[in-house]
Amino acid sequence: MSLEDLKPEEQRYDAEQIQVLEGLEPVRKRPGMYIGTTSSRGLHHLVYEIVDNSVDEALAGYCRNIDVTILEDDSIEVVDDDRGMPVDEHPKMHVPALEVIMTVLHAGGKFGKGGYKVSGGLHGVGASVVNALSVFMEVDSMRDGHIYTQTYSRGVKTSEVHITGECGDRTGTRVVFKPDPEIFDDTVYSFDVLQQRMREMAFLNKGIRISLTDKREGREKSEVYHYEGGIREYVMFQNENKTPIHDEIIYFESVKTEEKEVDEEYDTNVDGKVVTRSRRVRRNVTSECEIAMQWTDSYAETTLSYANNINTIEGGSHLVGYKAALTRAVNDYGRKAKLLKEKDEALTGEDIREGLTAIISVKLEEPQFEGQTKTKLGNADMRSFVDGCTYDNVTAYLEEHPAQAKVILEKCTRAARAREAARKARDLTRRKSALESASLPGKLADCSEKDPALSEIFIVEGDSAGGSAKDGRDRRTQAILPLRGKILNVEKVREERMLASDTIRDMITAFGCGIGAEFNIEKLRYHKIIIMSDADVDGAHIRTLMLTLFFRYMRPLIEGGYIYAAQPPLFRVKCGNDIRYTYSDREQEKVLAEFSRLGKKVEIQRYKGLGEMDAAQLWETTMDPATRTLVQITLDDFASADQIFTTLMGDKVPPRRKFIEENAHYAKLDV
Repeated sequence: MSLEDLKPEEQRYDAEQIQVLEGLEPVRKRPGMYIGTTSSRGLHHLVYEIVDNSVDEALAGYCRNIDVTILEDDSIEVVDDDRGMPVDEHPKMHVPALEVIMTVLHAGGKFGKGGYKVSGGLHGVGASVVNALSVFMEVDSMRDGHIYTQTYSRGVKTSEVHITGECGDRTGTRVVFKPDPEIFDDTVYSFDVLQQRMREMAFLNKGIRISLTDKREGREKSEVYHYEGGIREYVMFQNENKTPIHDEIIYFESVKTEEKEVDEEYDTNVDGKVVTRSRRVRRNVTSECEIAMQWTDSYAETTLSYANNINTIEGGSHLVGYKAALTRAVNDYGRKAKLLKEKDEALTGEDIREGLTAIISVKLEEPQFEGQTKTKLGNADMRSFVDGCTYDNVTAYLEEHPAQAKVILEKCTRAARAREAARKARDLTRRKSALESASLPGKLADCSEKDPALSEIFIVEGDSAGGSAKDGRDRRTQAILPLRGKILNVEKVREERMLASDTIRDMITAFGCGIGAEFNIEKLRYHKIIIMSDADVDGAHIRTLMLTLFFRYMRPLIEGGYIYAAQPPLFRVKCGNDIRYTYSDREQEKVLAEFSRLGKKVEIQRYKGLGEMDAAQLWETTMDPATRTLVQITLDDFASADQIFTTLMGDKVPPRRKFIEENAHYAKLDV
């Protein structure tokens, strides 16, 4: 959409379009309500809020270039070429609109009167929340030939809006902010974390150029993300370590405009005061659907859905419409082309989506988000819109590309046969369990607690460590399941091969919640599943194999925060009666330096594995809730996680070698 496409009233962006809903005071008291967390994830979210504002301008047709810079002191600078924030007096607040945007919660062009028709932000709180949580912020608005500037500290203005220079015909916004160390656990930004989001935004908004630069000493680097192919290139990026079974990316888009009843806010004068009211009006509402997809020889499905650039990780109406239409289109074509026999059962959605990488991106006015994390699209009309768009275009592609269609249908029918084999394997497992006197695995040392919220299970590497863990545990709340050797790499096999593994079946049975389509989180028997492996390369490999299993077949366990990794110590250091356990070489050096100053004899024990610890030591260092260290495994970015598992555990060797070369400096070597 360009400026010329908009009506004069839609082009306006001034103080009258800035609607005020409430004050800013709650943000510093309860930051988690506005950015989710004050951990590293929340820290990086501040950048996304500011960049989202620039992208909203791009969606409205006013911005093409966004430059994000990590400055030397870990502050952030975001510069774009949008319209510049309005600086005229706000009709209700009687201060410059720029000040209202930056210091009042829920103030912005996302609320009422057409400031933005499509907006990526969920709540319209971005700029003011970032301001409230920053120890320093400076904003430059370039418009009308002048550069207007205002500064703030912790959400309070420290200067008035004033002219600091001339900009000629140029327009744009520059925001510099430094996160407040009183709020955040850590204020050091990660280039890699920011890179994932900047790249994603560039993929989802074709034509936008986003640059990311790191100016910190010793970390200097810069990258530019610009994709004229948009989500087509996103699919190519996700599949670069996979092998496509057809060369062409299937891509289609559709735009729908219909007259609907919507709420509209307007200002009116009541007794000399400006009052905001709401009314129902009928006007044309536009929705857009854009989909790109490609099948690979992988067994895993990668489907990413977005609504107004927000990753709808819980799905929603658009994803439901897409999946239903895809299943119907492939089955209808298969019957028509006689690639599916009439006597055969219809292919399921899981059969058809095996190995498929798909990006579904919709843009709509007034999105309704719901679900636990507010990332599930609830607009009912988007289901039928995406359904119709998908069915028509997938059917057309298959009919116009019979050779590729045959390859795709063969892939789907192989998946259907494998599904049936997996079903028989699951049925056999259930029958065996029913015939046995105890349905839980024989190796499992269960806990006596029946409340899953109070129960935890340790998946322990090796029988020796498993024995120590069983002897040292709290039998009331801690269950132990020892593993013998490394489990199967499920990235390279289908479900029926996975279910043939006794070790994996033991884990599935112990957890109680099933796998894949039959997964039921309500039946989970333990709310902490703790991977306890050696602190060496083999231990790391075992953790990765188990995480691959959880990611591919039990992803809700990761998404729900149920998966943890134990952190066993590397050393036991004894000096007289003082015994310390250290978990890194740096910590070990500090303890040795402290003991050396005492001039006493120091005894050092290096743990090569968990099996070298007796029950008391394993409890004290790794299992005791009062003293242990657990790392919770989280899933902040499905797209990146999917790529990493494909790279590390897939069939292609060159991408794995490249990953190791690029990340070797992070490795801890046992030499």
